[in-house]
Amino acid sequence: MNSVAILLIILNIYFSYKGFNDINFFNKYKFNPSYIKRGEWIRYLSSGFLHVDTTHLIVNMFTFYFFADSVIYRVGEMNFLIIYFASLIFGNILTYRINKNKFNYNAVGASGAVMGIVYASILLNPSMTLFFFIIPMPGYLFGIGYLFYSIYSMKKRNDNIGHEAHLGGAIAGFFTTLLISPIVLINNMFTVAVLLIPIVYFYIKTSRNW
Repeated sequence: MNSVAILLIILNIYFSYKGFNDINFFNKYKFNPSYIKRGEWIRYLSSGFLHVDTTHLIVNMFTFYFFADSVIYRVGEMNFLIIYFASLIFGNILTYRINKNKFNYNAVGASGAVMGIVYASILLNPSMTLFFFIIPMPGYLFGIGYLFYSIYSMKKRNDNIGHEAHLGGAIAGFFTTLLISPIVLINNMFTVAVLLIPIVYFYIKTSRNW
């Protein structure tokens, strides 16, 4: 595995375990709209290196492990980092826009960044096959399905998953990858068009409220 990806995993493990053992540290750097309104913008970034528990951390890092190298191979280490951090921060910005008046809303996790890497991988590897549980499917089909699932789950709000960060991270990963590697628009136009469908749908449904 690439050294940059390994470093990100190490940082996530280190800060997550520090948060597990130090509640003051966890509370100081978690995502919370009330503190961000006060100017603590570091939380847009820092919350992405904290996790609720070991299971949450393992799931995110396990997913990251499987997709990171394929993106680094295609775009290089620096561009990979741009995609990762753009996805992390935009995922939290979208979360803030949707939950900015919910002062008790808290969130942590690298999910936004990880989803950005997943969607970058789908765009860069058009022949990719992903598994929904045990069902194999083309990457683009998984991509469009997961985006619509995230939009639906955001409205239902019947779990403790940060669907806003997942959606925002995926959107940022999608557009950042296109900016970094515009040849994707030519070589993989079908996947680009398919993944745009839920993004445009989400924008139309929510832009009037912003």
